[in-house]
Amino acid sequence: MLTLAMLCGFAFCAGLIDAAVGGGGLIQIPALFNLLPGVPSATLLGSNKLASACGTSLAARTFIGRVRVPWSLVLPAAISAFAMAFLGAAAVSSVPQTLMRPLVLVLIVLMAIYTFRKKDFGQLARPRTVGTRERVLSVLIGGGIGFYDGLFGPGTGSFLIFLFVRCFAFDFLQASAASKFVNLATNIAALSFFVPAGKVLYGVALPMAACNMLGAVAGSRLAMRRGTGFVRGLFLGLLLLLIVKLGYDMLK
Repeated sequence: MLTLAMLCGFAFCAGLIDAAVGGGGLIQIPALFNLLPGVPSATLLGSNKLASACGTSLAARTFIGRVRVPWSLVLPAAISAFAMAFLGAAAVSSVPQTLMRPLVLVLIVLMAIYTFRKKDFGQLARPRTVGTRERVLSVLIGGGIGFYDGLFGPGTGSFLIFLFVRCFAFDFLQASAASKFVNLATNIAALSFFVPAGKVLYGVALPMAACNMLGAVAGSRLAMRRGTGFVRGLFLGLLLLLIVKLGYDMLK
């Protein structure tokens, strides 16, 4: 019961952070692996996905109606991400994780530098006409991020937020809302594998899902109340945390 209570506490924190800027897996996955060392890795990952999917779905629901989401861009990205997440998961065994970490670390460092130096980045939404070029780009972004999420995973939400701001001139709050729908698609794609394969520990995953959902509501409301400047600060903090974690993993 103590272990479950601790996992639920971590799940709440993960849901709160994930709802605002993504990156909840940085909290939830290490907690599962450290507190349940005897459980197979695939089962822990499946349990994490179930809890995360529930929190992400509720965060997405909270954003609807309060943040304008350009569905003509987000839906193609989500559909593409769902499909490509399968391919990413299938390619896991053929792409060594040790090759992915340095590349992802470099990309995240560049994202952090760009965001920090460009003070107005993501501060104000600049609506664009949505044409064929923008829709194709959204499909490419969704597909690329979906494949990456199935293949490796860390920083998926951060990449989505950055690309939505950079490519479509969303503000950070709008990009955070949009990223939830794409992330939800990749989570559902993963669960469509984990659930039939029996790789979910429901006695742990369901209580964690409830706490993740509570955290998601708190995080999304906090983000909407505090605005884009607050989300930008959290985003930079999360990128720093990702840099430290990936750097540490490479040195182990």
